[in-house]
Amino acid sequence: METIIGGAAAPDAIKDTNTAGFRADVIDASMQTPVIVDFWAPWCGPCKQLTPALERAVQAARGKVKLVKVNVDENQALAAQMRIQSIPAVWAFFQGRPVDAFAGALPESQVKTFVERLAKQSGQGDDALEEALEQAQQALTAGDFNTAGSLYGQILQVEPGNPTAIAGLARTLLGVGRRSEAEEVLNTAPPEAANAPEVVSVIRELELMAEAGDGTTDTRALRERLAKDADDHEARVDLAMALFAGGNRQGAIDELIEAIRRDREWNDQAARKQLLKFFEALGPKDPLTVSTRRRLSSILFS
Repeated sequence: METIIGGAAAPDAIKDTNTAGFRADVIDASMQTPVIVDFWAPWCGPCKQLTPALERAVQAARGKVKLVKVNVDENQALAAQMRIQSIPAVWAFFQGRPVDAFAGALPESQVKTFVERLAKQSGQGDDALEEALEQAQQALTAGDFNTAGSLYGQILQVEPGNPTAIAGLARTLLGVGRRSEAEEVLNTAPPEAANAPEVVSVIRELELMAEAGDGTTDTRALRERLAKDADDHEARVDLAMALFAGGNRQGAIDELIEAIRRDREWNDQAARKQLLKFFEALGPKDPLTVSTRRRLSSILFS
């Protein structure tokens, strides 16, 4: 499908400038997009390490930040005006004014952080990212797993640690029965994303699926038991777990609600406790969670 976010770096994301072009290439350009200015010289050893790192980080930012390079030997008046006393020296401009700077060659990880911080400060790309996340969620809810997977994949290329996209991609893989791949997506999530509520929610769902088995439970036999004895709560809870493992969440919830309606205290409120696990797996904002909480409340407080 068509790429809607990210993409390649803008054609003019990296360029050289001089004293005459500085205002247009830096000051004016920074009114829309943050601009990093790299002051360097051919004889500068550290510059040869820093400049490629800056270029890689700016390319990875995919148009959210620009890089302008100034050869101080060829533009001594500009370097003096900017009070550049040693190189490499890096200035960042946004909306026509300097907003950050550093001197000397930094490790590539710090260069990347510098560029990412500037891109985030500008807020550029946030609307596109939010729109992509919303479209992906709509596709996932509609069962269009191909579209959802493609969108979540694009988002993760732009923002690898996005917890909503990680959780969404895992749910997409679960939707097409690729449980092991979903587990791999979750296992490779960075620490800051692994503890996010949406990621934890999918982890809980996988735990429930493991608890329920491989989805091959004979639901017909359980239904036959219930046909003979509608108060066979053990059979009803087992049926709920089997339905959940098979992807029939609504059916699983309906069985647990019925078990609670018939005997909320059975087996130390086992049906209610199982339903709360379902809520945790689905997430608090899932439509099923919201509607089922209302149904549960009407039973418990009737």
